Amino acid sequence: MAETAIPGVAHHILENDYASEWMGIEVLALSDGHATIRMTLRQEMLNGFGMAHGGMIFAFADSAFALACNPASPADPDSITVAAGVDINFLKPAFQGQVITAVADRRSSAGRSGLYDIQIFAADPTAQLPGELIAEFRGRSRTIPKK
Repeated sequence: MAETAIPGVAHHILENDYASEWMGIEVLALSDGHATIRMTLRQEMLNGFGMAHGGMIFAFADSAFALACNPASPADPDSITVAAGVDINFLKPAFQGQVITAVADRRSSAGRSGLYDIQIFAADPTAQLPGELIAEFRGRSRTIPKK
């Protein structure tokens, strides 16, 4: 799979994705069935224990999932690919100031359905990325008509 770092890349699904914009997501790489993104954990992303809120990790992984499922140049502009179901396993906590990276890869596709694995890593800003594995997200996708 060819992978290219794309500084400041603008994927069409991010144009009106205010949640991903608020999170400060940066797209690092996109290719067919693959996406790599990163963001820095801010104070307002923490839970009452001072660690990254699970919902923030989930939303971050979900954005990587969406980018991997939907090509930057859609073959069929009248359809979109969305989540049919997902599971997440939290393995380790992440903390304010850490840079988290999500790596999304398609594992299988058949017809309108697909299976994607997203690994989420956390590292201190000065450490070598991607860092330690903190969560694993598995998404099942479905291509549907665009409304």
